[in-house]
Amino acid sequence: MFSTISFNIKVTVLPVYDFKNSFPSENRFVFRYNISIENLGKDPIQLLRRKWMIYDLGFGFSEVAGEGVIGLTPEILPGGDFTYFSNVMLRSGVGNMQGTFYCKNLLTQENLEIEVPKFSLLSEVLSN
Repeated sequence: MFSTISFNIKVTVLPVYDFKNSFPSENRFVFRYNISIENLGKDPIQLLRRKWMIYDLGFGFSEVAGEGVIGLTPEILPGGDFTYFSNVMLRSGVGNMQGTFYCKNLLTQENLEIEVPKFSLLSEVLSN
């Protein structure tokens, strides 16, 4: 599990190797990552956009950016949280991800860049 706090927003990531949807012989290693975003502050926020930097050993970096997460732009009240999961595929079976959630404080209208901690992606096939 990987966690970080930015602007009183705690982001926790739990990556899991998805062996059922992976095909190592075809260089297809799928990882599921569960994300929890907790608002530890006193103001409501809204998640507007995200940006990911994905590193795949031997294949380099790629960037993924877009509106919201999983098609949503959730509002997170003080003391509340938002949890979701998504997937990423690597060709090497070894890599990492890190990112940024772009949020807005709904009271002050301040734009916030919330850090998503770097987390490791290691397939079980390669770790045995």
